[in-house]
Amino acid sequence: MSDIAIHRQATVPDTLRLARSLAAPNLGPRLLFFSGGSALNEISRRLKHYTHNSCHLITPFDSGGSSQVLREAFAMPAVGDLRSRLMALADETELGQPDIYRLFSHRLPKTGTDTELSQQVQSLFDGSHPLLKALSKPMRQLIVSYLRHFQAAAPADLEYRNASIGNLILAGGYLDNDRGLEPVLFLMSKMVDVRGTVRPIADVNLQIGADLKDGRRVIGQRGMTGKESAPLGTRITRLFLSDGTRELPAEAVRLPKRNQKLIQASDLICYPPGSLFSSVISNLLPAGVGRTIAARPVPKVYIPSLGTDPECHGMRLSDQIAALLEPLRRDLGSCGETTDLLTHVICDMQVPAKELERAARDHPVTCHRLPLAKDGQPEHYDPNAVCSLLISLS
Repeated sequence: MSDIAIHRQATVPDTLRLARSLAAPNLGPRLLFFSGGSALNEISRRLKHYTHNSCHLITPFDSGGSSQVLREAFAMPAVGDLRSRLMALADETELGQPDIYRLFSHRLPKTGTDTELSQQVQSLFDGSHPLLKALSKPMRQLIVSYLRHFQAAAPADLEYRNASIGNLILAGGYLDNDRGLEPVLFLMSKMVDVRGTVRPIADVNLQIGADLKDGRRVIGQRGMTGKESAPLGTRITRLFLSDGTRELPAEAVRLPKRNQKLIQASDLICYPPGSLFSSVISNLLPAGVGRTIAARPVPKVYIPSLGTDPECHGMRLSDQIAALLEPLRRDLGSCGETTDLLTHVICDMQVPAKELERAARDHPVTCHRLPLAKDGQPEHYDPNAVCSLLISLS
């Protein structure tokens, strides 16, 4: 099928479907994303106008920024990407919970004196912070109880500068619920009326590791993203899960049954824009992911990131597709086909046609180009264009 043909298929015949989703997003399709980081947040913020039934399986393996501070302090999964996706999908209207949204989205000062910072932190723990006082009493009491659990367990030298208050609340709720993320994520979703489902791909305190083409092995997400350390400068050949020191066997971490059910109920599966290895492929590593995806006969769409991804050093589009498929095939074994795991690769028009032709030769999937980038911002997707496309294909 040509680029023009898929564009028509995804727009003209499905105008009614788009209209129905916009008119009744609570009845919208179940789009499932394997995601992490912030790359999908703008699209997610728009997606909630089309459907309230999207599902986001998020990597908890982040080892950078403020998430790493909490991971080191409490030996817990990373919560920053989970919180940011919850906020992207929250009801931001006055019909939602704008006071709670503001609290969860607020960060403590990055600059200023230690005394000023200490006073703000203490006002969170004693419930006197202005953002807490704006909440109704029952909600305020619950949140303050989570913050006090956090305070009781926190090391005395914990760094609070630029910390997300939402992350602190999530960490306190995690500790208060026998070190489980699911209960506190469910509660936070209800607090801000999240228009979708957000879960960690697995509730485990692990790292990701990467084998590199030059023979090196890197353990930890922040060592491979090119953001908090120098870019790798060589290709990642394989990703794996680690306890921080060694590679774990493939069956050591299994896809939870509740996440299996989300995949089994999906109308479309998307491998979305984001850092290819640390934000997307990391979600495909738990045992059972490839098998569960293969068993669901729905469109499976890869939308590569725009711009330069430091994790994809020297990789063509075909190489990125191969890297995406590798852990899925490893899990599926020899009993399935590529099209059981991936059916469409859809790129913006700026990707050369020869790249798509090469990818289509190397992999038995359909590859297309569509105008998906923002006008004047070629490194950013237009959220409306992406949402419309996915709704149309579902």
